[in-house]
Parts: sequence; structure tokens; C-alpha cells
Amino acid sequence: MQDTPFLILGAGITGACLAHRLTRLGHPVTILDAAVPASGASGASFGWINASFFLSEPHFHLRHAAMQAHASLAAELGHDHSPQGCLWYEGQGAAFDETRTALTRLNYPHRLLTRAEIAILEPAVATPPDRALLFPTESAIDPATLTRALLAKATAQGATLITGLTVTALTEAQGRITGVITAAGPITARHTILATGTGTPALLSPLGLTFPMLHRPGAIFRSQPLPPLLRHILATPEQEVRQTPDGALIAPAAAHHQSDSSDTPPDPRQAAGATLHRLRTLFPKADIRPDRLALADRPVPGDGLPAIGPVLPGLSMAVMHSGATLAPLVADLMAAELTGQGDRPLLAPFRPARFFA
Repeated sequence: MQDTPFLILGAGITGACLAHRLTRLGHPVTILDAAVPASGASGASFGWINASFFLSEPHFHLRHAAMQAHASLAAELGHDHSPQGCLWYEGQGAAFDETRTALTRLNYPHRLLTRAEIAILEPAVATPPDRALLFPTESAIDPATLTRALLAKATAQGATLITGLTVTALTEAQGRITGVITAAGPITARHTILATGTGTPALLSPLGLTFPMLHRPGAIFRSQPLPPLLRHILATPEQEVRQTPDGALIAPAAAHHQSDSSDTPPDPRQAAGATLHRLRTLFPKADIRPDRLALADRPVPGDGLPAIGPVLPGLSMAVMHSGATLAPLVADLMAAELTGQGDRPLLAPFRPARFFA
């Protein structure tokens, strides 16, 4: 088919951010996806942009920098990015204290709230806890909407977007990845980037590379629009929830969804019913009615941490959870590396080589 300097496999939020950044830097890009953009995990995401959840100190710093990258991207696109903040009391007792201590040490903006202060900030919550942490700089996005906007920008700047075309294999010559084979023929590329989420292991296996991924099916509940009910992202022991500008409540079907370790796909009807019950308990005066439930497998590498950077000559990858938080920063850093601007230290702990040694 065609030659391209950069070939991005995957038109979710990660691939879209990378395509946008590379085209902004003046590099021709082709984006290829077997489905429509944002039809996988990016279309079934809670969209919470935060660094209060982290698995290691380097992971915290990556997520914290990503929050600023979101603000910068919003300014670049002319989008509003006023953080609504998060009221957090998922952790209780010692877990609450440990989180507060860790975030204090890391200088993460937060404030300890009393029950009375919580009730003032969120009067619709039925039973405010004794205490909560307010994270004022946290925000939320709709990853699918952002994905589509970035792909539109990238294609307007000359990128080529091809959808509905399945990649059957990566091609290799003289120890270098040279592109892909598709049902419509080969596409050659100077550099191929896998932003392929849960589809990544199948592409790497024929190359003799085993990329472990955790099976983390998820479900996101969306309600019909409601009057203004919730001003902050809310993270309780039973339920995380936020309200969109159009009035819908968005809620993961699993409590503590960022660290959820269930590997069993949820029954859609049961998941929707249980989530609706929890929301009605949390907001008993609201007439909450279901709209839809979105299902997707979250792309979680085997150790839970992102896998970002070189795999083989001519091949890189960006596979991670949560892409909603990390994608703009990862795109900035990878684009710099891919265009010869040197390694980015923030990415050093997250190289895919740790899986292939």
C-alpha cells in the first residue's frame, strides 16, 4: 500500500495523542485501527485525571506530570480545563492515614475536610464521612471525545487515518521492524508504534516476545441526565462517581476501579443494577435512571505499570492503564524521543525491556 515515516497502530486516546503531537512537530503519520476510533477502552473510561492513585514513586511523578500535560493540551486545543477537584475517602482508617502521609511527603495538593465541610461542598451525599481529602487539582475528561478531536486535528495537519483494517502481522527485515501486513496489503514504515492495548501480546508473539498483560475487564455505568447534583469527582469506599456537564452520572461498576483486580467479566445486567443501587443509596433524593453500560478490557501490563518506549529497532510501544491520565504526557515524551531529541528520564522506569530480558 503506502510508505509512512510513522505508523501508529491503535486509534484510542494514546494513539490519537501521539498522532497529534507528531504531526504538530511536522512528521507524516499514518494511524491504523481495525475498528472505529475510541471504540475500546478509551470509549469505556471513567476519565479521572489524577495522581492520588499510584503504584510507585516514579509512577506518581509520571501521573503528576501528566496532569499538567492535560492542562497544556486543553489550552492548545482551546478547551476548558477547569479542575473540579476530587473528594476522596475510599481508604478508611489506617489506609486513609497512609495515603495522606504519602501525598504530603510528595507535596501533592490536598486538604483534610471534616464531616461538616464535606456536607457543605456536596449536600446531596446522604451520609458524609467523618473526614475526606480534597484534591483540588484533579479533573475529568471524556477520553472518546478527546480522541476524536485529536484525530481530527492530526488529519487536518496531514495525517492519514485508516479504520476497519486489521493488522495480521508485523514485518521484519534484517533485524528491523519495517511495517505491517494487512488484509489490503503491506504498509511500510520507518517506525511503528503499538498503541494497541490488549491486542499487543498477539502482535509481539510471532516475534518471539512474550508481553504479559493482566485480564482486567471493566464496566462504566452512565445515567440519564440529571439536574446539578455533584460538583466534585467523588471516591467513596463503595463507589466512584462524577457528573458530566450534560448532567449524566458516570460511575465504574467496581469499587476502587483503579486498583480493581477482578479478572471475571461482569454480567452487564447485574453490574448495571448493582451500580444503580449504590448510586441511589449515595444520592437518595435524586431520580437516577440508567442510560447505558459500556464494557471494555483495560490494557494493564503484567506488573500494573506502563510499558512505554523501544521494543526492537523500528518498533516502539505505549501500553498502559490509565491512558486517560497518561496519554498526553506519554505522547509528548515519546514524540521527542522518536524525533531524535534524546531519552526522557520520566520514562526510564517504564521501558518494555523489563518484560523481554
